[in-house]
Amino acid sequence: MEPRDAWAEMRRAPRLLVLVLLLGALPGGQAEMQVSVPPLVEVMRGEPATLDCTPLGVNNQFLLKWFLTDRSGARHLLAEVQVQGSKVQPKVRNPGNRSPPYELEGQGRLVLAEAQVSDQRDYVCVVTTGAAGTTEATVKLQVFAKPETTDVSPNKGTLSVMDDVAQEIATCHSRNGNPAPQIQWYRNGQPLQVPMEVNPNSYMTSRTVREASGLQSLTSTLYLRPHKDDRDASFHCSANYSLPQGRHGRLDSPAFSLTLHYPTEHVQFWVNSPSTTEGWVREGDSVQLMCRGDGSPMPEYTFYRLQDKEEEVLKTDLEGNLTLESVQRSQSGTYGCRVEDYDAAEDAELAKTLELRVAYLDPIELSDGEELSLPLGSTVTTTCSAQGLPAPALRWTKDSVTLVDGPILSLNSVTFDSAGTYICEAYMSTVPLLSRTQNLKLLVEGSPELRHEETQRAQGSWTEGDEVKLVCSARGYPEPKLTWNAKGDSSSEPVPGGQGWVSSSLTLKVTDAVSQNGVSCEASNPHGSTHHVFHFGPLAPKTSQAGIVVMAVAVSVGLLLLVVAAFYCMRRKGRPGCCRRREKGAPPPGEPELSHSGSQRPEQTGLLGGASGGAKRGSGGFGDEC
Repeated sequence: MEPRDAWAEMRRAPRLLVLVLLLGALPGGQAEMQVSVPPLVEVMRGEPATLDCTPLGVNNQFLLKWFLTDRSGARHLLAEVQVQGSKVQPKVRNPGNRSPPYELEGQGRLVLAEAQVSDQRDYVCVVTTGAAGTTEATVKLQVFAKPETTDVSPNKGTLSVMDDVAQEIATCHSRNGNPAPQIQWYRNGQPLQVPMEVNPNSYMTSRTVREASGLQSLTSTLYLRPHKDDRDASFHCSANYSLPQGRHGRLDSPAFSLTLHYPTEHVQFWVNSPSTTEGWVREGDSVQLMCRGDGSPMPEYTFYRLQDKEEEVLKTDLEGNLTLESVQRSQSGTYGCRVEDYDAAEDAELAKTLELRVAYLDPIELSDGEELSLPLGSTVTTTCSAQGLPAPALRWTKDSVTLVDGPILSLNSVTFDSAGTYICEAYMSTVPLLSRTQNLKLLVEGSPELRHEETQRAQGSWTEGDEVKLVCSARGYPEPKLTWNAKGDSSSEPVPGGQGWVSSSLTLKVTDAVSQNGVSCEASNPHGSTHHVFHFGPLAPKTSQAGIVVMAVAVSVGLLLLVVAAFYCMRRKGRPGCCRRREKGAPPPGEPELSHSGSQRPEQTGLLGGASGGAKRGSGGFGDEC
């Protein structure tokens, strides 16, 4: 919004003032002179102002003078220039001691450096020539100044909506502008159409002051008859100012609000606590009762409790808060709040009541206590109960599984699996955070129940010296004791998640005795005992012994075959030799032939008898001899 260059302004002037002087006819012809000047020059304060005056239709000899016209119409010579061909003789007079002084440029251009509001005058250019006489033209200089920041002074008092006349709302100030700005008032961003005439509803007054600098300041005061709706309204004012070439600017003031006094018309009363949708609060919680009236300023509040239709005053304050620390069931009842506003209308409802309902839940009671012991296979019915408001619901659960909705739990033919912890839970659907639980531990007494892990070798049979781990588990009440009939490394421990099971393990080496008799695991308690025998079956020989036996049998069979083969070979090879010995020196017939060792070997006779006979038949009598 800054002003444009002064020369550009003159070039864009809407029109030029042309004064034409028709001079008297001279012998031989008629002469005419014109003066060209811009009718209006607009500049911003502090910028240079240039006033042009150009003679037209004259030769190069003339006298040009600049005059300042004051408010009375009197003229004051500012400067003059004598032009004779190319010779220019300027002379500046500066009658008002302007600072900085006036300047002349070229053949008569008047320059005002750092234009001020006091320079806003009419300037007259007078041109005189010998033949054409004298002519003049007037230039009007307009100096603009942007005003300072707009500020507002609101009424800081309390305005009553009950007054029937317009009251002063605020005063808006726009200082040191030129020309004087216009002030506009706004409510919630919308312009207010406020007249200047005084009336009971709204009007405004304005006052313009010219400062010593020549700048102008404007003050506008707004008067309104406030209403209750104005309690949340935002007000501000703006100064609208003018700039060169028909432009405009706007400066807004900070927004402000009003402090109003209006009577209470309605009262709200509620419970500010972690209450439920049904309006219950938990016993032991901190409860706040909140009371609010729509009057201003905030009125006085009185809290009370109704008991037997009598008011018991609890507290009086200006905040409208009543806190009940660690509220108890005995504090249930009707509570009230009353607004003490003496400006309120007679038919205004200034009191409210509410019903405070304190929910509570007493500890759960079990009909059979917290621990119940039953014989194996028996039947039992047990109950739980709880007192509360509102009435609580009950259910039984075990291992996070709901067994029955209700207070009665029935167990038929209980087993060891029935043992464990049963939970009775009391809860309220309308007060989700209010609940209680109680545990019932059920013990089932009986002779132990035993289970074992089978001992089967992964491949083949057990062999002597193999190491085996036997595991035996039992449950019952009282807790059973596990014993083994064999020695070894044993340990006992509970079974994780085993529903009362205990476990014992035994590590030992397999022997012939263990294979024949087995290993017994026994579980016992005061109600009886039971056992289990682990069997291993016949043992396979060790790998090394079996190899020796096979090797021994193989060697024996091999030697026997060698002996038979040797005798056979000797018998077949010995028949010719025998005959030759008989021919040379055989014993007489009838004497038996002796072996080389001097005794007859029955094995040879038995084995070779058939062969001998065959030889005898086949050789013509050599077999008998041999």
